Formats: sequence, structure tokens, C-alpha cells
Amino acid sequence: MEVTEPEKIAEPEKIAEPAPAEKPTPVATATLPPPSPWQSAPRYPTAGPAAGPFVVPPAPGVPFMPWWKPPTTGAPHKVLVVGLVAGLAGAFLAPPNNGIGWFLAALFGVGGVLFYAGKPSIERALWLAAALAFLAMGFLRAAEWVFPLCVLASMMCGSIAMAGGRTVRGLVFGALGIGLAGLRSIPWVAKGFSKRGPVGIRPFISVGVALVLLLIFGSLLAGADQAFGKFLESLVPELEIGGYVRMAFFGGVAAFGAVGACYLVTAPPSINEDAESKPGTLRVKDYALPVGVLVVLFAGFVGTQLAVLFGGEKYVMETAGVTFAEYARSGFWQLLWVSILTLGVIAGVARFAARKTAREQLWLRILLGSLAVLTLVIVASALSRMWFYQQAYGWTVLRLLVSSCEVWLAVVYLMVIGSGITLRANWLPKAIVGTGTAFFLAVVVMNPEQVVADYNVSRFDATKKIDTVYLSRLSEDAVPALVRLPEPQRSCSLRWLKNRGNVEQDWREWNLARHNARKSLESVAVTDVTCESSYSGER
Repeated sequence: MEVTEPEKIAEPEKIAEPAPAEKPTPVATATLPPPSPWQSAPRYPTAGPAAGPFVVPPAPGVPFMPWWKPPTTGAPHKVLVVGLVAGLAGAFLAPPNNGIGWFLAALFGVGGVLFYAGKPSIERALWLAAALAFLAMGFLRAAEWVFPLCVLASMMCGSIAMAGGRTVRGLVFGALGIGLAGLRSIPWVAKGFSKRGPVGIRPFISVGVALVLLLIFGSLLAGADQAFGKFLESLVPELEIGGYVRMAFFGGVAAFGAVGACYLVTAPPSINEDAESKPGTLRVKDYALPVGVLVVLFAGFVGTQLAVLFGGEKYVMETAGVTFAEYARSGFWQLLWVSILTLGVIAGVARFAARKTAREQLWLRILLGSLAVLTLVIVASALSRMWFYQQAYGWTVLRLLVSSCEVWLAVVYLMVIGSGITLRANWLPKAIVGTGTAFFLAVVVMNPEQVVADYNVSRFDATKKIDTVYLSRLSEDAVPALVRLPEPQRSCSLRWLKNRGNVEQDWREWNLARHNARKSLESVAVTDVTCESSYSGER
């Protein structure tokens, strides 16, 4: 019997041990830089949930402004400090009348916002500088009509500085941005307060102790020296109930604006100003006839103006039957309205006209370019009329202002003609607002009432004609020029200012123009005389 060898049992296969895991190569994690506080829109990637751990999903916006997302956190400590400082500055520094206090309050407000926002760009710095320059007119000019306009212009410049804007839509939002942001910042500030919990009683105790010490030691030092006592009295304004209401209003407005500016820095709106507008559907045959009629009408008017220019006063007397001065005055305001309304016509046609083909673009350039050039000549005609009229009757503040407005309109039409060459006017709205702001600031810096008084005094030396009734209604800005008049014209022009006694109630109302006027009036004698005005014409 054959014995076979037992079958060898297969040994189990050895399971290969896993190789030791290699250490992952360290990858440099690049952190995203913090967004610039002056950035007009967030630049972080927001596409998809896997955009990265650094991306915070934006909070939903309000239904009517979905492009303006609110912050995801409450107001930080800096914002509360900025609002408090601006509110106190507005309450205690802004006087009832124009004065240096307004400029100082604005410095605190702008300084607080820059403390939170950091260094602005050059463009935004220019807008902020313009806002401060307008408020500086509160202590550089005495004319009562100047300061309210300067306050409005300052608010607009400050809002555009914080909110930005290039197109019409962006500039409208920019002019209203701080006010809208102040309203939207209320829950933001409330959320910031709620996260900090109760403030406690210690800060109030500290403020109370400081006030008690100030009262005790201030009273003792004021009693020890009369000069120091008068100095302390000048620092503390005399207030009634109306004064406290005014302080609360000014302080609330200042804090509201400062917090709104900080809100714009924290949550800038995402207005897509680079998006192309829908192409116009207005065909050439739709607008060619209306615009062409205006071109023919304006061309006929310009031809008539050339005849007046070469014919002079004799031609006007024979054709119109009026003097040259009356002819100049009668048409100025109509020409001003023509130049303003034509801008609306050009803007409307340029916005809605189709420009797909070369033919459409050519017709648009020809028609609107001709209309703009002819209107520019009409603007020049209006300026020449005002020049002839002031030569006959002298300058007034109103005539100077509307003439400056006409000069600015001439600049606007030159920019319109320049934009029509390329049919691209994305830069035009901002250029119009910027040049308008610069022109108004230049006029105020020029001191219009002193310019008017200077011219009329020089004109009196040559013609012996002067309107003392009108000059007596000017403010202290005109005094340095009016003191050069001989008697009795000087007394007729200055006696109202001499008797008014416009003295500042406290240091916040100090005004350079009023200060210089008082010095000038002290050096001349103003008597009661019978005044007659050698003026004929409209003021």
C-alpha cells in the first residue's frame, strides 16, 4: 500500500503592512487682507458654499434695497465713541448763528469718522475738504444768505465722500447716503449696546465726581481772579429751554451723521455702477424732427444775435424800440431757462436713442452736437446781456450769482460736446456735480457782497451814480468797500450797519467778517442824513 505524503496546508498570505503615512507637505495658507473701509463694494469671493473658511455669508438685505447688506455684527466700540464725540461737539460747539463753532464741530465729526475709517483716498479726501471749506464760511462770511446754502453744500459733499458715486443713480444715493445710513444704523448700534451688557453705575459716578470738582474749584478760581472768571463765563453760554432744545437737536443730528458715516464704512452698498444700461429704442426718425426743429430755431436766434452784436444800440432802438440796457435785461432770464431746459432734452435723447449702427451714431452726433454748440452760443449771449446790463446799472448779488451760474453752464456744455464725440458719458454726471460744487465754493470764497460793493463804489467814482438803498441792505462783508465812499453816500450805505450792533453772544459765534467790519466802522463817522438813490432799473 502506497503511502502518500500529506498535503501541505497552504500558509496564509501575509497581509502587507501599510506604509507609514508621509507627513503632509505644509501649505502656506494665504489669509485674505481685510477689506478697505473706503471700498465701494465687497471684493471677497462669494460663489458657492466651498468658497473658503474666510468667507462669511452675507446677511440678507432689506426688501427694497437688496444691494445694501447690513453688517453681521453689532456696532464696535469705536463707533459708539465717534457718535458720542460728534454729538457732544454738535451740542456744545454749534452756535445759533453762523460762527466759528460750526467749523470746530465739523472738525470733531470728520476727525472721529477718519479715526474709525482710516486714511481715505485722494478723491474722498477732496470731498471731505470741500465739506469743511463750506462750513468754514460760517466764520469767514457774514452774509446771512450764504451760510444756509453752505451748510447744505457741506452735507452733500460729506455724504458723497462717504457713499461715493459716479453715475446719476450713484450720485443721488451718494448725496443721501449718510441720512439713509443713519436710519439703517439704529439696529446696528442697538445690537452693539446689547452685546456689551449693562454699563453699570461706576461711569456715572466718575462723571458726577468730575462735575462736582469742576464746579467747586472753578468757582474758587473764578472768585480769585476777575479775568479768569470772565473767561469761564464766556465759555459757558447762557441757556434757556430753547437753548437746551437747540443743543439736543444739533447734537442728535451730528451723532446721527457720524454714526451713519461709520455704517457706510462698515457696510458699503454694492451698487453696480459699471453695469451697462439697456440699449435705447428711440429711432432716428423718432427724434430727428423734434431735435432738428430746435436746431433750426436756435440757429435763427443765433443769427439775430450776430446782427445785434454788429448793429449795437442803434439797431436795438430801431428794431425793438427799447434802450440797450432794457433789451439786455428783458432777455437774460429767458435765455437762462433755455440753456437749462436744453440740457434735459440732450440728456433724454442721448439716454433713449438707439446707437447700434454707425448711421445711428452719426445722426446722434450731428443733431445733439449742433444743439449743444448753438446752446453754448446762447449762453454766451446771455452773459453778454448781463454784462451790458450791469454796465448800465451796476452789479447786484443776484446778478453776480446768475452770471456765475451761466459760466458754469458754459463749462457743462463744453463737457457735453466732449462726451458726444465718443458717445460715452459715464464720467459726465460726476464731472457736472464736481464742477458745480467747485464753482459755488469759488463764488463764496470770492466774497460776492464785497465784490458787488467794490464795483459799485468804483463805478460811483466814474459816473456819480450809486444805489445806496441797495448797498445799505448788504451785510458786514461789504463794509471794507463802503467806507471808501464820500459823504453823504457813505452814511446812507452804512448807517443801518452802524446802528445794528451785531455783537457775538459768545465765542462760538465769532466771525471774521463782522470783526473786521466793526474795526472799519469805528474809524469813520456815520451821521443821519437824507438819502437819495441815483438808481433806475431792477435790483
